Amino acid sequence: MATPNRFAFFNGEFVPIEQAQVSVMTHALNYGTGCFEGIRGYWNADEQQLYVFQLRPHMERLRRSAKILFIDIPYSVDELSQIALDLLRREEFREDVYIRPLAFKSDTAIAVKLHGMTDAFALYAVGFGQYIAGSTARACVSSWRRIEDNIIPSRAKASGAYINSALAKTEAMLNGYDEAIVLGADGQVSEASAANLFIARDNVLITPPLTSDILEGITRQAVVELARTELGVKVVERAIDRTELYIADEAFFCGTGVEIKPIVEIDKRPVGNGAVGPIGAQLAQLYSDIVHGRRASYHEWLAPVY
Repeated sequence: MATPNRFAFFNGEFVPIEQAQVSVMTHALNYGTGCFEGIRGYWNADEQQLYVFQLRPHMERLRRSAKILFIDIPYSVDELSQIALDLLRREEFREDVYIRPLAFKSDTAIAVKLHGMTDAFALYAVGFGQYIAGSTARACVSSWRRIEDNIIPSRAKASGAYINSALAKTEAMLNGYDEAIVLGADGQVSEASAANLFIARDNVLITPPLTSDILEGITRQAVVELARTELGVKVVERAIDRTELYIADEAFFCGTGVEIKPIVEIDKRPVGNGAVGPIGAQLAQLYSDIVHGRRASYHEWLAPVY
């Protein structure tokens, strides 16, 4: 069972978690006018160390999301990173954690707009295990389409945009699957409800391009680099047809929450032979070793807490 969290950074200071409250009239609650990040920290029991994975890149992306949404975050990337580390030290976690920074419109006003509003920032962390239980996932292609960048910016982790993800995920789970794969308006594969997607064909990894209305995934970029440099596998970014999912040799999700999760079935069809493929298996193990601090050559991707 996860250790209860005790603190949050809220209104410019560290406060007990029960004091980090907003009004029912808060603009972000009513209209989804906020943006956030999901960041993981991994506990290494042998070293008695908590490693935060890709902390600065996540905070850089948070500031980019905020810029798109006319939200001013009064902290630099370095300051945001230090706030996260300071909070984790206060919490004294000795387990894997999930860190949630959130920038949002805090006015208690009836006004559908982004400009001329009061901005706020908060950050908290919780103990966190697997996002999708088990070592593999079963997926379906959702009837819900992915939002387009000209409707709600895909590269911004906008709070309100995640109703799209929630509808797709709920549909999948109610139909007995673990996760949804969402198509774009053009009918091409975009991503999962809250993760990026890779398939493998003939020992080549293929993933939808940034122009397929996907989130610019930090774990996605790590996978591209690891596949090329560590496994010597070619990686191609291009459009993927729905039926390519059915004939892929391998497929897997990747993201902060889901980590690297092999997909063994899509729409009742086995992926490959229905077992975890060699590329996905190697990447999942390599990723686990890196985030837990067991690969010294990748320590630059980690921020130690203690």
